[in-house]
Amino acid sequence: MANITPLHDRVIVKPAAAEEKTAGGIIIPDTAKEKPQRGTVVAAGPGKKDEPMTVKSGDTVLYGKYAGTEISIEGEDLLIMRESDILAIV
Repeated sequence: MANITPLHDRVIVKPAAAEEKTAGGIIIPDTAKEKPQRGTVVAAGPGKKDEPMTVKSGDTVLYGKYAGTEISIEGEDLLIMRESDILAIV
């Protein structure tokens, strides 16, 4: 992937793959799949002047269902969001 550094308190996250099957083994069609709310931090900015970043590259995080902006870098679908949109580090 291209060398990309988010600014300030922004984070780039690679969403986890959506579930393909239910626990009972039923295959979920694309139209019924929910947006993932878990992903891996690909890159993190330096933080704001008085607020250092809590997350770092490689962290697995949980975020809100509609958090972030979808971007595509070299054909890879990613999300860019503020650190405050991240709910937890897993």
